[in-house]
Amino acid sequence: MKEVELKMLERAKELLTSGEVARVIGWKKGDFCHDPSPASFETVEELNDFVYDWFCGANLSKYLIQMSKKEGKTAVFLKPCDTYSFNQLVKEHRIKRENMYVIAVECLGKLDVEKMKAKGASMIEGVDVQDEKVTVHTLYGDQEMEKSEVLLVKCETCNKTHQAKDEEIILHERQPKDVNRLAEVEALEAMTEAERFAFWKEQLSKCIRCNACRNVCPACSCIKCVFDNPASGISAKANDSEFEEQMFHIIRAFHVAGRCTDCGECSRVCPQNIPLHLLNRKFIKDIDTLYGEFQAGETTEGKTPLTSYTEEDTEPNDVFNGEAK
Repeated sequence: MKEVELKMLERAKELLTSGEVARVIGWKKGDFCHDPSPASFETVEELNDFVYDWFCGANLSKYLIQMSKKEGKTAVFLKPCDTYSFNQLVKEHRIKRENMYVIAVECLGKLDVEKMKAKGASMIEGVDVQDEKVTVHTLYGDQEMEKSEVLLVKCETCNKTHQAKDEEIILHERQPKDVNRLAEVEALEAMTEAERFAFWKEQLSKCIRCNACRNVCPACSCIKCVFDNPASGISAKANDSEFEEQMFHIIRAFHVAGRCTDCGECSRVCPQNIPLHLLNRKFIKDIDTLYGEFQAGETTEGKTPLTSYTEEDTEPNDVFNGEAK
């Protein structure tokens, strides 16, 4: 990973020095080794804080909505999953593609520090990854962990490939995973209605309405959000009832249905660890069932299943138990 980081840093310096781009979007070092954050770099000196490591899980696509409107071209480092969100935003005319310079970078899966802490690691000072083994360096010594056990949830089933790039920095090929990303959704569908309701009631009751899921979601790109409307009675407040806690997340999931690329950012940033990606994956599964296989963000052109019409479209009365007759 260090070799990849050095090549990315070298390329960023070249682009800024030559004037080919006005800024570079990447990740900067945080207060701890495990909390890098998205950042804009406009000078070579600012790149002293640049980092690309096992904890750079953030999807940079949403930050490009504003960046693509600025003067000059913007270079951005995008992981495979990020490019789907990027394409979707280009398709929706939220990003000006001609103002962007996309550098595709390799991703072998990003790590979840919370999973490491759950395994007993504290005061983490760094990690080393060799194949499928992770050595976590802590103030109290080293701990060995299986990489598969400490991956971000969104990385556990990811087989995405780059869908947009102007150049690439890829030194290692990622092996495809033989996994079913919809397995958890299928497990929920196998429950009784009462069991599913109890599951989501427990999960959504944790919500503190911090709006982190909405704010980080590339598909949530509205200039004004209904949940910020002071006249709505539900503006940016914690849940007062079971109805409110369910309404916010279900409405948000419906809002991005057919446009969600399954980037997993909603679950990654949730401070309450609510598996919000399962709501999105349920709608993805239903869309695939009713309209045919579809992956949002594969291209920058064409309509989505919910924004096009054919005479063969499924009618509401043709649906039984989630399957088209």
